[in-house]
Amino acid sequence: MTEQTASDLVRLSKRMSELGLSSRREADEWIAKGWVKVDGQVVSELGSKVRPDQKIEIDRRAKEQQSERVTIILNKPLGYVSGQAEDGHEPAKVLIQPRNRWADDKTKQRFNPGQLKSLVPAGRLDINSTGLLVLTQDGRVAKQLIGENSTIEKEYIVRVAQTNGAPNSEFPQEKLALLNFGLELDGKPLQKADVSWLNDDQLKFVLREGRNRQIRRMCDLVGLKVLALKRVRVGGVTLGKLPVGKWRYLSDFESFEAKSGLRHRPTGSAHPRNKNNSYHRKPNRSDRNR
Repeated sequence: MTEQTASDLVRLSKRMSELGLSSRREADEWIAKGWVKVDGQVVSELGSKVRPDQKIEIDRRAKEQQSERVTIILNKPLGYVSGQAEDGHEPAKVLIQPRNRWADDKTKQRFNPGQLKSLVPAGRLDINSTGLLVLTQDGRVAKQLIGENSTIEKEYIVRVAQTNGAPNSEFPQEKLALLNFGLELDGKPLQKADVSWLNDDQLKFVLREGRNRQIRRMCDLVGLKVLALKRVRVGGVTLGKLPVGKWRYLSDFESFEAKSGLRHRPTGSAHPRNKNNSYHRKPNRSDRNR
């Protein structure tokens, strides 16, 4: 085997993940069970490598197992952490019980305790944030939302106040522009965002990345204090009318893939009552629903 040929080889589990067949963890599980074929031959040795052009087939049992894995949408309340319990605060996962299932959940999925096994958050909300939290057993969903190459948008409604005590109507346009593009965190530039005023008190943030406490730290850098933060959309899935503390299953008709607002909307907008530093109108209903 030549050096060039060897360099073309990739781990089978990685290749399966790249193709969207499974997560790497799932792939290793299926390989060990003999549920994966490469060019028609069963491969059961972990760490096996393949060429990108080789044909990979998945056993029916693996597909059936995968189809049984659930993805859940939760409206996370204040006071819960997204992942493991910490500092005396419970993880949001404890809310996934039959009594908390939204009565208007239209899916036919039945709850069983086995669905709590390996159910993990695909993206986090801190203890002081609320809104749409995705919990999933499906490694493909986790990779789609939080993988290093993920481009799925997350939309937030953020209530803010200026730290200098000035009204939000006097928030400088140049600082709003910085929220959209030009800030750095931990020495690394942030990707372009879409940040605009919804009304006198609230900003809408649309992000394609998820740095630690990103929105709060962005606001700190431009002299804003976050008073409340709520995630209302992840890709094409919205929080909608889901009540706080309630959950529902992701339906077969929903997809996290969505048209990118960052490609179709202008970069930010001035305060609805402060274009060119002058009051000229109050926000109307169409403003609030942009």
